[in-house]
Amino acid sequence: MNKTWLTIFFSVLIWSVINPKDYLTWLLETAPATIAFIVLIATRSRFPLTNLAYALILFHSILLMIGGHYTYAEVPLFDWIKNLFNLERNNYDKLAHFAQGFVPAIIAREIIIRNHVVTNTSWLNFFVICICLAISAFYELIEWCVAIVSKEAADAFLGTQGYIWDTQSDMAYALLGAMVALVSLNRTHDRLISKLITKPRSFN
Repeated sequence: MNKTWLTIFFSVLIWSVINPKDYLTWLLETAPATIAFIVLIATRSRFPLTNLAYALILFHSILLMIGGHYTYAEVPLFDWIKNLFNLERNNYDKLAHFAQGFVPAIIAREIIIRNHVVTNTSWLNFFVICICLAISAFYELIEWCVAIVSKEAADAFLGTQGYIWDTQSDMAYALLGAMVALVSLNRTHDRLISKLITKPRSFN
């Protein structure tokens, strides 16, 4: 997490908060990015992450900020895709839920490996997928609570767009994202973890 990372993060965050579709929805959607930033700052000295993990967290944060600005059902690019391919709904939320599995998979994998929680690859992948599904399910519970407390904010926050299986499909996309991350980035991630562990720490 360097100056470039911080510049991009706060530039997009400031853009997203300027005249969003709804300020309560913006707050709800961007809260995970803000919480993640606070956690990263608090842990950067004693448990710095790989550049891959930081890059993915930034990417996911940007997705959340865009969704917070427009709401997930009204992101312009995905409205254009919807009209171009004659789709029934704006599918930006599916990209976000795919990332909700993809990004936490790398973070969970890194934490488990570096803390020697498990050493068997099969168990590692199993625990990572379980963690990602737990995060996805917890987020759906939050959405449910928001729907109960505030009907007005729920429509924009949930972004179901009339799809009755939206909750289940969101979790399926998160599961898919976690699996794709584990298959596609495991070797690259292992190399980066090895370099990070063997790299001398600077206290300047």
